[in-house]
Amino acid sequence: MSEKPVPEPRPALLSGIVRRARAHPRAFAATAAAAALVVLGGGGLLAGAFVGTPNVETVARVSAPPSATPTVTSTPTPTPEARSVPAAVTPAQPVRTCSIAEAASDSRLGTFSGSVRNATTGEILYDHGGGTYSRTASVMKVLTSAAALAVLGPDYRASTTVVAGTQPGQVVLVGGGDITLASGSSNIYPGAASMLDLAAQVTASLGGTPVTSIVLDSSAFAGDAWQPSWNRKELFDGWSSEVTALQVDGDRADPSSSQSTRSEDPIGRAGAAFASALGATGAPISQGVAPAGAATLGTVQSAPVSTMVQDALLRSDNTEAEMLARLTAIAQGSGNTFSALGASTPAALATYGLDTAGLVIVDGSGLSDDNGVSPNFLTALFAKIAAREGNLGIIADGLPVAGESGTLGGRFTGSNSDAAGHVIAKTGWIDTGYTLSGIIQAADGSVLTFAFFALDDVSDSSKQALDTITAAAYRCGNNLSNQ
Repeated sequence: MSEKPVPEPRPALLSGIVRRARAHPRAFAATAAAAALVVLGGGGLLAGAFVGTPNVETVARVSAPPSATPTVTSTPTPTPEARSVPAAVTPAQPVRTCSIAEAASDSRLGTFSGSVRNATTGEILYDHGGGTYSRTASVMKVLTSAAALAVLGPDYRASTTVVAGTQPGQVVLVGGGDITLASGSSNIYPGAASMLDLAAQVTASLGGTPVTSIVLDSSAFAGDAWQPSWNRKELFDGWSSEVTALQVDGDRADPSSSQSTRSEDPIGRAGAAFASALGATGAPISQGVAPAGAATLGTVQSAPVSTMVQDALLRSDNTEAEMLARLTAIAQGSGNTFSALGASTPAALATYGLDTAGLVIVDGSGLSDDNGVSPNFLTALFAKIAAREGNLGIIADGLPVAGESGTLGGRFTGSNSDAAGHVIAKTGWIDTGYTLSGIIQAADGSVLTFAFFALDDVSDSSKQALDTITAAAYRCGNNLSNQ
């Protein structure tokens, strides 16, 4: 529809106005003036409507008498409000799509918890109960090793010494905590000192004086020799000895075997080995303490801590780990009993800048169900191991390699074999749990650290389930989703 035209002015109306103006010029002029006032007034009102309430200056001018000078009051310029500064924009996060949820749901994992971290960025990629503090089994040896490297240093060696006793021909064998001391020329421990060497030094120092008696001093360690929460069958099954400052071969019946029955008198076994090496099997043997200031007749030293750490990790040697934990506590001044470890190990780990709040440490080997370490803590520790901070590269070089060495030598087979050679980790096993924690050189080139716990209702098949979820994380790499 078209718009309507605007009507033009009517000629008759205009001509009428002109005739009236000519006939009454004065009246028309007055009317026009009045109309102008009205128009001007209306414009002022209209302007007021647009401006709003008249300001002080306008009111003064209108109300002042003609002869008065208007009062002018200025209106202050309002200060503009400061604009709020927007918060920093959060960088976009990558959308990760690779899941290990199916592997984590395997019933063989029992009560499962786990954590995976990007070792380079520190970002936690996967967290399933990662903040839960639980028993670690032998993964505890990684904490013990890191603590020993921080406090003792990689070059520290434990000494076993013989001093003169209080009677002629009496010798005192003083244990310095070296459980690796070989009863013969060698044993399972690399670089172990030999009791034969020690006996030869003593014989030379005595200058032909026969040995009349032997005193055994194991006072460097005190308190319980067996942690109260440990299952005693570990001793008889050959997995661990009592923790004493004096013993030989880790108290193994077979010095060349990693798993070998242990005795209930490791100190006495060490005394018998010493007597045999001296050729003094008929000399009486007793336990006591070396006299102060006694002359040294001989001394031997263990392999350095760097060697013992790697051996303890590779074979998961419980006795060797307990030795390292106890020597660390003594060097710190925390004490020489099991109870000292609760303070000494966390204090040593804190020197790496780790948050140790919440850690519960009751032993050095991980045999106890009473230990408490979270998967998130382990991934943080392993990130520092992967970065080789301080002396932690020694741990990285000593860990078992999947499918190749140590306690991982026969694992990561079949469908998990693609991860073999790309996972270095510490295994753990006690009756109530299986664990695995370490470093993954992932398929996409990223470096991950991980900790997986399978606890409670578990069996030997749990190891394969742990391998499967670890291999899945290897395939995901930095694309691992927390779903």
